[in-house]
Amino acid sequence: MKIMTVGEFKARFSEALDAVRDGETIVVSYGRNHRKVAAMVPYSELKASKRRPLGLLKSKARIGFGRDFALPDDEFLKA
Repeated sequence: MKIMTVGEFKARFSEALDAVRDGETIVVSYGRNHRKVAAMVPYSELKASKRRPLGLLKSKARIGFGRDFALPDDEFLKA
C-alpha cells in the first residue's frame, strides 16, 4: 500500500493508475495531519470483496439473497 498526498496524487495520476493496474493500493491523504481520506484499489479486489465467507461453514453451506433484498451493511452487521 502506497500513501500519496492530494498534490502528489494529482501530479502523478498516470503513475498511480499504472500502480493500481499492477495490483497496488493507493491511499490519498489530505491536510496537515495527512488524514487518509480515500483509497484507490484494483477493480478486481473491489469486485471480489462483495462476497463474505461463512467462516467455519464456508465449505458446507451457502447463502443467497433475492435481487430485491436491500439491507445496508451496517444494519446487517447489527442484526
